[in-house]
Amino acid sequence: MSEKKKYWLENYGCQMNKAEASAIELELQEEGWLPADNENDADLAIINTCTVRKTAENRIWGRIGHYKHLKKTKEIKLAVIGCMAENWKDQLKKDAPAVDIIAGTKGQKLLIRKLTGDYTGQEDFLEDNRYSFHSDHGSKDSINALVPIMHGCNNFCSYCIVPYVRGREVSRDSEEILKEIRKLAESGVQDVTLLGQNVNSYHDVVNGIDFASLLRMITSETDIPRIRFLSSHPKDLNDDIIEVMATEKNICNHLHLPVQHGSTKVLADMNRRYSKEDYLLLVEKLRSRIPQISLTTDIMVGFPGETEEDMAELEDLMNKVKFSESFTYFYNPREGTKAYNRGDSLPEELKKKRLSRIIELQRRISRDVFEKRIGTVVEVIAERVSKKSDKEILGRTERNETVLFTGSREMIGKSLQVKIKSMRGQTFFGEEVSCPGE
Repeated sequence: MSEKKKYWLENYGCQMNKAEASAIELELQEEGWLPADNENDADLAIINTCTVRKTAENRIWGRIGHYKHLKKTKEIKLAVIGCMAENWKDQLKKDAPAVDIIAGTKGQKLLIRKLTGDYTGQEDFLEDNRYSFHSDHGSKDSINALVPIMHGCNNFCSYCIVPYVRGREVSRDSEEILKEIRKLAESGVQDVTLLGQNVNSYHDVVNGIDFASLLRMITSETDIPRIRFLSSHPKDLNDDIIEVMATEKNICNHLHLPVQHGSTKVLADMNRRYSKEDYLLLVEKLRSRIPQISLTTDIMVGFPGETEEDMAELEDLMNKVKFSESFTYFYNPREGTKAYNRGDSLPEELKKKRLSRIIELQRRISRDVFEKRIGTVVEVIAERVSKKSDKEILGRTERNETVLFTGSREMIGKSLQVKIKSMRGQTFFGEEVSCPGE
């Protein structure tokens, strides 16, 4: 590249999107691109898209319209990449002439080649090839890092578009995962989250490594103090994985375990392949082996055919499990999924009312769970200075709890003992009581 060019990247959607966006930025910078301060300062704008919900798509269409107007006043290329690009490639080609490059979930590496001038293939990079993992995903000087270990999904839940835009499951080479994590440890990363649409089904066939074996390798062969993973499908969380979580001290006592619903009938309609009773038994196993574990989940209400009796089953499950936090939403029909053409869809107003009920119930449960933590001393890794005060530090526990306490920038990256004194919302406030090694 004869002169330094600048890029502006907008990212939408899940943690996997975030990791892939970070990888793309690293590769662009290696090729001489510089990050712009804003889109008005950029030669290239990249929108990394999500298509899981209609609201995300609407926002992205709005951003494409923004760049259409921006192009009238300055020269800038626009690339739309990721899941929405994969799902709506034909419509983007037809209705969005402002988009210069379309790259689906499998075409991101080819995008980099095109931008660096050494690729002469399809302009839209949407050929049906195998997903290829990036080698690095972490940003410099970060305490936390996201590391993809597998991609795609074989489950085909009846409401979910992900298998259609991400494709079938592909597991990353275990040695490549270890190599990246070792590099992150050397750069000072303290907390790594392993990512996949269904991490529990990870399987490096060539080396004979399943997910439990991978966790053992990471804890024994790298120096990362904290290892997390998401997302976990309940049907694939086996006893071996639970045993690794219970015995390996570097595996955090926190698990995001999406239940989606509490009615066995609705779960069957969703093609989740477990019952309410199966899920409760799994939670019992987890808490038996890991008493201090915190559980978070995803919950969907308003699935076609859902009744008041189904809602009562969901509320019963929530009261029994006592999730620390739930990410709640109502059913959003996605064209191409098995549930899309069902004739028993519920009115949106009813879905919103049921969602409000579930949100309020979760608030009460969360408050009860968090109040029991007040007065305890927890290990916190200091992550960053508070946005409100440079004399306050924000840290995180292994249970994924956020703790704010008085401190200085020099604490960043250190493991501290903090006593929880109070809470506001889902943030704890505490004070440091000791620092290991002092």
